[in-house]
Amino acid sequence: MANDKVLQLNDAEFDSVVKSAQPTLVDFWAPWCGPCKAIGPVIEDLAGEYEGKVTIAKMNVDDNPATPGKFGIRAIPTLILFKDGQVVDQITGSVGKSQLVALINKAK
Repeated sequence: MANDKVLQLNDAEFDSVVKSAQPTLVDFWAPWCGPCKAIGPVIEDLAGEYEGKVTIAKMNVDDNPATPGKFGIRAIPTLILFKDGQVVDQITGSVGKSQLVALINKAK
């Protein structure tokens, strides 16, 4: 189920979104990835809770191979937190909401 608060990113618009002063959490995922599907509802919850404070985005690695390659992503889901275009931190694997909230708080 799509959530209009979660931005769907592609390679072309990636840089313009993450170079924002507002922190951006990007979920690198693929439709065939079981753990990616498991973490999806958590990502949607966070998008609602942090609306206006943090941009929550998803990038399909199958459709957009350039950006994941640039960041050396070898496993999904990988979630990377950006601020002003710089990587703040990242988490790989299906993690709980509390771990994602802790990740987001690193950008404050």
